[in-house]
Amino acid sequence: MVDVFSGRLLVDKDGRSVDPEEALQNKVVGLYFSAAWCAPCRDFTPVLCDFYTELLEEAEPPAPFEVVFISSDHSAEEMAGYMRAMHGDWLALPYHDPYKHDLKKKYNITAIPKLVIVKQTGEVITDKGRKQIRDKGLSCFRNWLEGADIFQNFCS
Repeated sequence: MVDVFSGRLLVDKDGRSVDPEEALQNKVVGLYFSAAWCAPCRDFTPVLCDFYTELLEEAEPPAPFEVVFISSDHSAEEMAGYMRAMHGDWLALPYHDPYKHDLKKKYNITAIPKLVIVKQTGEVITDKGRKQIRDKGLSCFRNWLEGADIFQNFCS
């Protein structure tokens, strides 16, 4: 993920800056394109929250997975409220970072919500993360992990 977020900072839901190189190293990353005003997004976000919580807080050891929220909200305040109210403990690209437009173009985002699962290089494992989580639940993570080329001892 160093390639994707090189030279940038991410933020957590409390607005603290996070170094992406440290936070995303050796992890499967879900780029979550979403917004508070979008009804399907508000429908899927709690599902993603539960998925994330089970993988990171209830698995031993925690799964090598991280979500980065890319906002399509109308304001920084709307984004912050959405993150506080509905999001898991995942990270986000700051609202005012114009790089979100590049990411939407790079990953061909034409509608939200969209969960794109990527390798460390930024290469796509699947752009159907949302459908796979809904259809398969936690079992889809193993497939993503196999596609990610990450050395780990995670088992579910």
